[in-house]
Amino acid sequence: MAIWLNEDSKILVQGMTGSEGTKHTRRMVKSGAKVVAGVTPGKAGADVDGIPVFNDVASAMVATGGNVSVVFVPPKFAKAAVQEAVDAKMPLCVVITEGIPVHDSAQFYQYAVNAGTTRIIGPNCPGIISPGKSNAGIIPADISKPGRIGLVSKSGTLTYQMMYELRDFGFSTCVGIGGDPIIGTTHIDALEAFQNDPETEAIVMIGEIGGDAEERAADYIKEHVTKPVVGYVAGFTAPEGKTMGHAGAIVSGSSGTAVAKQEALEAAGVQVGRTPSATADLMRKILS
Repeated sequence: MAIWLNEDSKILVQGMTGSEGTKHTRRMVKSGAKVVAGVTPGKAGADVDGIPVFNDVASAMVATGGNVSVVFVPPKFAKAAVQEAVDAKMPLCVVITEGIPVHDSAQFYQYAVNAGTTRIIGPNCPGIISPGKSNAGIIPADISKPGRIGLVSKSGTLTYQMMYELRDFGFSTCVGIGGDPIIGTTHIDALEAFQNDPETEAIVMIGEIGGDAEERAADYIKEHVTKPVVGYVAGFTAPEGKTMGHAGAIVSGSSGTAVAKQEALEAAGVQVGRTPSATADLMRKILS
């Protein structure tokens, strides 16, 4: 099993004719994902390596049966692109674009919530991969294999590192949710899906300093998750008041620190590693 993305997923790439869209479309196809169409306004009739391009999401969905959209659209056009996917009732919209203004993200997230038909992953995320089945985004497909671990992470690079560290066990699905202040899919959403997936046996959750998402996830784990969870919180050495990488990763006072998040997770029964490798070792002991 996998969550949200499987071998039957048919992927549309919004912005496929741009340089990033073309490059990552080729990477997705090479990894075995079914990329069925691209969407670029005004470029209907063109193609990328034989994959047809359409003017809009709705017509691409009708023609190809696409049910996943990956957005590689520049920040100033991203809100319109996501809202177009929502209007077309796209079930899953993966927003890779970084640098989207927070008020734009807030608007398209609320737009999707109001519509009730589209799950958004991202923005500013690496996407989602179910190894051996499909790959929607920019996650390398050759660093791990299918397996029984579920992974949810705020950080793209730490997603890749954890996949590589635990490649001997493999993963059901890895979800990079992004590190912006407003994101469409949260740790809790992924934890719920992994808890309900019969073939995910254990879960790795990667968070980072700033905000209270990890504390809320800890409360959810305590109440609802029976599978073993190990965690890592990036930013143990981050100075107070500094924004570290992601826009959401800012600490104010004692709230949002790595130590506070570690304490909340450990109180919920989550084993927390001080480094990504130590976290992988904790998971290895559980699965062995």
